[in-house]
Amino acid sequence: MQGKGLITIVAIVLGLICLNELLPTWYASKIEKQATAVAGDNPEKYQKEIAKLSKDTLNLGFTKLYYTKAQEKEMKLGLDLKGGINVLLEINQRDLVNDLTGYSTNPILIEALNKTDEVQKNSTKSYIDNFFDQFDAINKAKGTNLKLADPELFGNTTLTEVKYNTPDDQVKNIVKRKIDASVGTAFEVIRTRIDKLGAIQPNVQRVPGTARISVEMPGMKDIDKVKKMLQTSAKLQFWEVQQVPEVAPYFQTLTSAVAAKGDSMGVAKSTNFMNLLHIDKLRTNGVANVKLSDTAAVNKILNSKVAQSLRPANIKYTQFMWGYKPEAADAESLVLYAVRGNINQKAPVDGAVESASIGYDELSRVVVDMQMDSKGAKEWKTLTEKNVGKPVAVTLDNRVYTAPNVVNAIPNGRTQISGNFSQEEAKELVDVLGAGKLPAGAKVVQATVVGPSLGQEAIDSGLMSFIIAFAIIIVYIIFYYGGAGVYAVIAMIINLFYIFGIMDSGDFTLTLPGIAGIVLTMAVAVDTNVIIYERTKEELFAGKSILEAYKDGFKHALNAIIDGHTTTFLTAVVLFFFGTGPIKGFALTLMIGIAMTLFTSVLLSRAMIFSRLNKGKGLSVWTPATKNLFRNTWIDFIGKRKYAYIFSAVLTIVCIISIATHGFKYGIDFTGGRNYVVRFDKNVKAEDIEDKLVALFKTEDGKNSSVEAKTFGNEKQLKISTDYLIEDESLKADQIIEQKLFEGLKSNLPAGTTLKEFKSADKDQAGIVSSEKVGPSVADDIQIHGIYAVVAALAMIFIYILVRFRKWQFSLGAVAALFHDAVIILGAYSLLHKYMPFNMEINQDFVAAILTVLGYSINDTVIIFDRIREYLREKKSLTLAGLFDDSISSTLGRTFNTSFTTILVILAIFIFGGDNLRGFMFAMLIGIGFGTYSSIFVASAIAYDFLKTGKEDEVHGKTTTDREVLASK
Repeated sequence: MQGKGLITIVAIVLGLICLNELLPTWYASKIEKQATAVAGDNPEKYQKEIAKLSKDTLNLGFTKLYYTKAQEKEMKLGLDLKGGINVLLEINQRDLVNDLTGYSTNPILIEALNKTDEVQKNSTKSYIDNFFDQFDAINKAKGTNLKLADPELFGNTTLTEVKYNTPDDQVKNIVKRKIDASVGTAFEVIRTRIDKLGAIQPNVQRVPGTARISVEMPGMKDIDKVKKMLQTSAKLQFWEVQQVPEVAPYFQTLTSAVAAKGDSMGVAKSTNFMNLLHIDKLRTNGVANVKLSDTAAVNKILNSKVAQSLRPANIKYTQFMWGYKPEAADAESLVLYAVRGNINQKAPVDGAVESASIGYDELSRVVVDMQMDSKGAKEWKTLTEKNVGKPVAVTLDNRVYTAPNVVNAIPNGRTQISGNFSQEEAKELVDVLGAGKLPAGAKVVQATVVGPSLGQEAIDSGLMSFIIAFAIIIVYIIFYYGGAGVYAVIAMIINLFYIFGIMDSGDFTLTLPGIAGIVLTMAVAVDTNVIIYERTKEELFAGKSILEAYKDGFKHALNAIIDGHTTTFLTAVVLFFFGTGPIKGFALTLMIGIAMTLFTSVLLSRAMIFSRLNKGKGLSVWTPATKNLFRNTWIDFIGKRKYAYIFSAVLTIVCIISIATHGFKYGIDFTGGRNYVVRFDKNVKAEDIEDKLVALFKTEDGKNSSVEAKTFGNEKQLKISTDYLIEDESLKADQIIEQKLFEGLKSNLPAGTTLKEFKSADKDQAGIVSSEKVGPSVADDIQIHGIYAVVAALAMIFIYILVRFRKWQFSLGAVAALFHDAVIILGAYSLLHKYMPFNMEINQDFVAAILTVLGYSINDTVIIFDRIREYLREKKSLTLAGLFDDSISSTLGRTFNTSFTTILVILAIFIFGGDNLRGFMFAMLIGIGFGTYSSIFVASAIAYDFLKTGKEDEVHGKTTTDREVLASK
């Protein structure tokens, strides 16, 4: 009774905590629904109604609810449920190293940095670790014996901790700490900028062990604005500017080079380079006035290896930079500037801004007034003194905002940026400068954008699949177990309440894969109850009273439940550790769900059941239709294992051949690239769209980039993938691709659709409803982490089975079955990815599915092994084969019920859960089916073959008695 009382108290306290955490979510949703009912689709009216309703409070006695506070505390929804933007920023660590070395020009340093840039593309090690590896290797190969504490490296005034005799290992630790601190500074700057964007419930986190920062902003729509705000370093630089007479001879040389070698420069030989420049139309201190449509061609020429080799001495280090935006007088062109560089490309003035504000010049044009810090002010004074009467370029992230002539020296660090700003653009710039500078440049290496309409559809489909799955479980478990099933359902409802409450209290984000994790948790809860009730039925059939049967049922089921839950939990831990984004959400909900299932389905359910039984009331554990199902079922599984071996061997060989010959369709998670889900107002043919786009996406050498268009969900929606400009992670590259997409799809869009509307389609509009970008370095990390995750899961499961069952034969059988299941799933994806009407890419979601299947399959295997272990103690006179057959046959009811209910649940998610989950759930369907099969015919069979001594007789009787009868004949 004491145990029962403690469990009741814990359940009540936990329930009250969850209720308190979930109330703000309920209240915020209630207010928003009221506002929507009044305002409809009018956003201005909606905001006014929200402001009006926000003044109300709800007094519940123990707490008061306000909308603004409730909104801050409500459960966080992921992008796939709410829409918004998620970006992964990477701080440029080469810039940080250059800064710490004072932009040294030491050749060993520069070679090591260049080599590190190459190695980093296919490495999971940190940039700085790779840099030190490359530096040591080059230093040793050249025999230079250069020390890291050398004044040309880290032994400078920047790093006062480094002395002339500081050992290399110590210098490495100091540099790593400095770089980690710089990334921490970048994190704080990014967080401040996000606050200025006005995002609701943003999630900003550092990625441990890397120079990456993850930023998630639900509800945000303007991806270009967000990327620009986050990537801008806010490091203002001031450069001397070269004029047309200095670069014109070089341009003439390039014109001749294009005519001779245009193909190797990425343009046609017929291209007239000088004609592209329109130097005669210049009205600024630039060197060319290029039409927007020709800027890509000019970039290809200037950045080509041919052009670099032809540079004369006076422009060897010149940087060609574009203007911030077109001039007001010529909106179709962009000015090209020649900025005087140097060997280390360090700007003459490179300081942060102490303050920035919007102002107006003498012609009432919008400008940005700035005050530089002390260091920048001194450098600015020197530069302006040196260049009176000459132009100086003001740049921000390699864009020229203005390049005026210096009239007088400026001694106080005050200056002004003009750039044909609108009021909004000036405010954005002031916000960026005001938030502080990043210690180095940043780039978006991964980005996901989900439109609000797609988010709402995901919520609707997720809830639909959730409700249907839950209804299926309720109906089935009550049908099969009668009164006991009702208690199982009550425990599951409480379990769900706890899961959502814990998610909310922990400030965790609920995603669509997270909902799938919760649904899978319900299947685990069913499995727990099935194990208990099947064991209770066995005790009842053995003639025990209802009270004794339930006591022994719970007692004997506990080991199997703990083993099964532990293996699934270990798999979820691996997923959480190696996964990213939504996969972490799936793993997190699964871990919370497994823990709560143990509490509700074992402890709380036991307390409720025995509270009833101790009052002398009965509790059925079957219905008339299910009472004797599987009761007397016995199958000679071991005797038939050779047929199973042949079947599995043939299937495995077919799968391996398909994998070797057909391969897979890899998602951009593993290859890098960009995905766009585009919605149309009428049916479209994927093949026709693909043909249109292939012609537009050509690389510098004139070859077509990979482009794939596939129907996604329905005939009015396509998923378009491309690796065009895969190495270019800049905002400009994103805009170029979106422009090309728009051009290629324009004829299929409603008349009058603009590029802006196309890029952020909402509700019933045609255009991009979601997009995803994965840089090649991130793709390598995801792929390698996926492999590590699978290997780690198999190793952990092998060790756990070995520890629990004390026989390596069981571990071998379990891992062999898991390998078998994984190969079958991989083979199915290799064979079918071209034919199925839904996404069958190999990506991180697929890895999650594989690991989840492994967790489920081992759970099933453990139940059988647990019964074998029990019979090894109790039925010593039975042959090993008979013992295995008895064990498998006696657990058939549990195997069928668990597999059947799980498959029904997964089918519900597969059919109603939305397009993004179909590939994931298909892998689960295959895995659950073959996981059940392999638990019996692979894991158990292999364990038997390695356990047998060769002396067993051939009697495969059902029981010891049967064997004795057969043996006496």
